[in-house]
Amino acid sequence: MLEIKDIHTYYGMSHILFGLSLTVAQGEVVSLLGRNGVGKTTTLKSVMGIVPPKSGEITFRGQTITKIPTNRMVKLGISYVPDSRRIFADLTVRENLEIAAGIRPGDWTIAKVHTLFPVLKKYENRRGGSLSGGEQQMLSIGRALLGNPDLLILDEPTEGLAPLIVRELEEQILELCSTGISILLAEQNLKSALKLANRCYVLERGQVRFEGTVEALAENEEVRTKYLLA
Repeated sequence: MLEIKDIHTYYGMSHILFGLSLTVAQGEVVSLLGRNGVGKTTTLKSVMGIVPPKSGEITFRGQTITKIPTNRMVKLGISYVPDSRRIFADLTVRENLEIAAGIRPGDWTIAKVHTLFPVLKKYENRRGGSLSGGEQQMLSIGRALLGNPDLLILDEPTEGLAPLIVRELEEQILELCSTGISILLAEQNLKSALKLANRCYVLERGQVRFEGTVEALAENEEVRTKYLLA
């Protein structure tokens, strides 16, 4: 579904990604792992066209999207949930969802989002800014799903959340995975990544240092010690 081939991405004069390549298959959950500052978020932003790579190629369902503007990605079937969540704090929960409803035809409706995240139905008349961090994350994911994506991109979905909320969100993402949607996520929480993903890419200094199944990573103490543990 998604293929990144040998991309080099810069912030100004700073070279961040060095020949990075990865793939995400239909219905697969792929996690990008690594310490802070290794290029996980930059990889996601490169896919979304927020920080387009200077060289290399990104294809989605066989179509080159390397130079496609960010505002066209949802129409193509890619939705993005940034680490900052970016909900509309002054709008109600329902209004936040209504903004995204109907952008792209498909099965996801507000009622279906409420089934996945019941708290969004419970608090639908509250302002987005009054929600807890975990509730805001659910709202951000729910809004992305209303774009009826074939590929959902999540940036650090469990960052800053209490352990109980992390477990709840993990269960909801696993339920989402069972629908067959493809997911690419950046995650610093190794435990969550191993629970959610089928395959992992471990990044360090903008390059892939390990690629394999979550089982292979769990058994590879050298990689985990060298690139993941603080």
